[in-house]
Amino acid sequence: MSYDTDTQSKMDEMLESEKIENIMRSARPQVAVIGVGGAGCNIVSWVKEKKGGIAGAKLIAANTDAVHLSILKADRRILLGEKTTRGMGAGGYRERGEQATRESLEQVKKDIAGSNIVYIAAGLGGGTGTGGSWVIANSLKQTGALLIGVVTLPFAVERFRYNSAKEGLEKLRDQCDTIIVIDNNRLAKVAGDLPLKEALGVANELVGEFVKGITETITTASLINIDFADLRAIMQKRGIAAMGVGESEGDERIERAVQTALDAQLLDIKDSTKAYGVLIHVSGGEDITLDEVTQAGEMVTRSLPGKARVVWGARVDPTLQGKVRVMVALTGIESTFLSTQQSAVSRLIHVRTS
Repeated sequence: MSYDTDTQSKMDEMLESEKIENIMRSARPQVAVIGVGGAGCNIVSWVKEKKGGIAGAKLIAANTDAVHLSILKADRRILLGEKTTRGMGAGGYRERGEQATRESLEQVKKDIAGSNIVYIAAGLGGGTGTGGSWVIANSLKQTGALLIGVVTLPFAVERFRYNSAKEGLEKLRDQCDTIIVIDNNRLAKVAGDLPLKEALGVANELVGEFVKGITETITTASLINIDFADLRAIMQKRGIAAMGVGESEGDERIERAVQTALDAQLLDIKDSTKAYGVLIHVSGGEDITLDEVTQAGEMVTRSLPGKARVVWGARVDPTLQGKVRVMVALTGIESTFLSTQQSAVSRLIHVRTS
């Protein structure tokens, strides 16, 4: 009798563990990262090649340029608009990027189907990324997925591309829940002393590290996990977001990393204290301590108004032995990049109607 009772107890325990495991698997969000156009695809390829991909996420590269697409690393590669561009790119024309993306939209939707979080990475100002990213976002709005755009802006001296990027950003903002924007003109604070080729690659690394860090802190066991519901709460329908990154080692490393992340936001914003929410992500080697993680959170929250909603997470990254990296994303902010254009348009309308 005792034997039967013990056996039954063990079987019940196994069934309960299996039930919990099944629930955990179904509750874990499905994540897709799609790079659209040359710059977006480079980001995806960098994550796949340099970081071995992202645990719990599918990496998709989508481009109109077949030659560029052929050398990229990704879980899935999609040639956009084979009939529209014949694999020769959009030529910098966002209208062709839109048309090519619409041609291949069903394939894109098929590869992203079932995802709860979709990152759309693109460089704005060109043809495919600018034209195709908002088309993809628009097609996914009804799926209920959290849509997070992660985009880079061209240098101001690229006048045509710069103006095109502004228009593209406005269209993408209307389709995504949140868009994290990195302005290449602000990269000088992070990579001004690097050789040109390395400096231009910094944006790939920053976006790649952000997406990988946040995703794996949600989908895998971490030092402090980020809850998907909390991420949705600060990013759903929040418009423009700015990101800052700080990395340091040695004494007082966490203080220096946090301060750099706060001071070197990669987008000009009107007033950081008016941010709706803040996402804090801390990573470090095996030597990172819970005290350091807590200190990072406290330092960031002290610089923001009490009403700001805070979500934070932390994970161990063996490649950062002896170092800490702090990423801070402010959501629901106003960008001077867009407001400048809106002011110019308002003045033009005023002149024409006067």
